[in-house]
Amino acid sequence: MGWAIALHGGAGDIPRTLPPERREPRLATLRRCLDLGAAALRAGRSALDVVELVVRELEDCPHFNAGKGSVLTTDGTVEMEASVMDGTGMRCGAVSGLSTVANPISLARLVMDKTPHIYLAFEGAEAFARDQGVEIRDQSHFITEENIERLKNAKEANRVQIDYTQYNYTQPIVAPNGDDNSRTGTVGCVAVDASGGLASATSTGGLVNKMAGRIGDTPVIGAGTYANALCAVSTTGKGEDIIRHTVARDVVAVMEHRGLPLEEAAARVVAGVPRGSVGLVAVSTAGEVTMAYNTTGMFRACATEDGHSEVAIWPA
Repeated sequence: MGWAIALHGGAGDIPRTLPPERREPRLATLRRCLDLGAAALRAGRSALDVVELVVRELEDCPHFNAGKGSVLTTDGTVEMEASVMDGTGMRCGAVSGLSTVANPISLARLVMDKTPHIYLAFEGAEAFARDQGVEIRDQSHFITEENIERLKNAKEANRVQIDYTQYNYTQPIVAPNGDDNSRTGTVGCVAVDASGGLASATSTGGLVNKMAGRIGDTPVIGAGTYANALCAVSTTGKGEDIIRHTVARDVVAVMEHRGLPLEEAAARVVAGVPRGSVGLVAVSTAGEVTMAYNTTGMFRACATEDGHSEVAIWPA
């Protein structure tokens, strides 16, 4: 046993030709956040505090699709969502439809800690954020020039855009309600602390050119986020498929009911989801770590108490 941490910055059709200016800032942020989380675990902080800390940092980075970097709906607005789960007592909190909250993951934790509920959304979540005094920003804070351009291109092609891929609309047009609901740069973190406590946190802006009001897997406990006394999981990918297959909970269920180790359980669950649809990071109370995906690549990083560290995008 020992502490361990894993984080992701989204999975999808990430081409190996991804330009350095899009690749390197993300990798540098993953390294920095991995170091931040590992240092906090070494200092004895709880897994729950660490996953919130790391995801807040990722939300503040405009290179990922969460918080500051959130992509835009078809109306040109931001609708952010997040969830967190503490394996101790299986407490959880989730939010969606946020347009002014600087760090959705911290609001999700406040829902868990300060209310009798699990999930708040849209106007109710925004009102709760104001009542709790969390940092509120004007909507323009979240709307980057890159995401304005991405929405423009997606609208011209009449499709929901796949994150990380270069703009290439030579393929037949697919309507937004078709089967091209894409993989995006959702962020997430899982950790197990020195006492064996587990936690998971996930945050996203959703899909480029998504319908206003669309909710994906990220705030759905058991789909995008899950943790109990055995394992913690955070997912990324095509939200509709992740919800249908209850991916995060299924990893834990396979461990519980089939007695499989974490890596094998995660691989089995990922293999059962349509190819190109999902990635996940997971840790177990025994200090195991896995980062599994059936997409071209996944921005990911992990570290363990025994000195193992990894930051990568594509298969080795």
